[in-house]
Amino acid sequence: MKTDFEFLKDSLLQRFIQYVKMYTQSDSSVADSGTIPSTLQQWDLAKYLQNELISFNLQDVKITEHCYVYAYLPSNIDDCSENVCFLAHMDTVEEVSGKNVNPQVIENYDGKDISLKNDVILSCKNDKYLKEAAENKETIITTDGTTLLGGDDKAGIAAIMTMLEYFYKNSEVPHIGIEVIFSPDEETGHGMDKVPLELLKSKFAYTVDGGHIGEMESECFNAFCASITFYGKSTHTGNARENKMINAILMASNFIQNLPHTMLPETTDNYQGFIAPLQMDGTVEEAHVYLLLRSFSMDEIETQKNIINSNAHLISNSFNSKVQVEFNQQYLNMKETLDKNPQVLEKLKNAYKNANVTPIEKPIRGGTDGSRLTEMGIPTPNIFTGGHNFHSKQEWVSLNQMLKSTEILINIAKK
Repeated sequence: MKTDFEFLKDSLLQRFIQYVKMYTQSDSSVADSGTIPSTLQQWDLAKYLQNELISFNLQDVKITEHCYVYAYLPSNIDDCSENVCFLAHMDTVEEVSGKNVNPQVIENYDGKDISLKNDVILSCKNDKYLKEAAENKETIITTDGTTLLGGDDKAGIAAIMTMLEYFYKNSEVPHIGIEVIFSPDEETGHGMDKVPLELLKSKFAYTVDGGHIGEMESECFNAFCASITFYGKSTHTGNARENKMINAILMASNFIQNLPHTMLPETTDNYQGFIAPLQMDGTVEEAHVYLLLRSFSMDEIETQKNIINSNAHLISNSFNSKVQVEFNQQYLNMKETLDKNPQVLEKLKNAYKNANVTPIEKPIRGGTDGSRLTEMGIPTPNIFTGGHNFHSKQEWVSLNQMLKSTEILINIAKK
């Protein structure tokens, strides 16, 4: 996996290691309440990136009141009005600890099993991408087995910053205007809630938040969430039959058991949508269930809503009680908007071609900040970073693939 930008590899690696060691885990419950950023530690990376951007002589470098980092590098071409924006997010997911990350660098990986702490093992036997990395003798970065790595999305940040370093040190290379935004709280689903759209000059953008080399993502799930509240009646358990106790916990449990097993995340892949129960809590008097609805089709989303609604009311009626069902939109499939702006993907495909990378167009079984930004009128497909096994202690990143991502960003910005 040779590249003309090998001279950037060391700074890219050191930058990435510095970023992942910084604790930036977000908190969905705080973000859901409307507080962005949801955690104070995200400010630490924001301030660090601000100083780095200033050192590259970018203009308008700032951190907004909601912890978005913005900067602008004007075009060095006379009469060039074209601008492009690159985005990556600073936070890491909360399901696996992102505190005290201790990255392990393995140069020229030879394919042997990698044994980490807590009996975490990375093996080519069950990871085809790791096997591919071994065949190419790539340099990979792993966790130590106690935390996630944070390549999602600090690999994206590192690629963007190294691209900016390239233009800073090679100021004679002609380029269009370049904007960057590093956002908080992407992992909570609120990454674009407070994005400073008023600062943006660009008519199109790219998130750098993908996985394996070559992946190019221009369609994603339509995403909704559902909050179900079952209402019961509490009495002394010794007289429950006489006083007709209604147990909301049982109602919630029955509701989850009645969901179609063929529509769960564990039983779906590719273009299949799903209903995912994520949280249940409550008491006899009131129990809550929180679910995700995901589909590439809005028709299927409506079917999922009907299943949830009818199931919830069927359960509440059988208990002679009440239920409240609420649906909220989270983000929409970006494919329709990108289909109307084919030049955005064409520019990206050319950048891949010039880096000798074959595009692999695949749907995102999830969403990115670009999904929301596309809804807001700025077409924003997603670019790979070289990261794998995100949101887990088995996470690893290929330095070689991350460098290819950096090269593609340079190609996009070059004129």
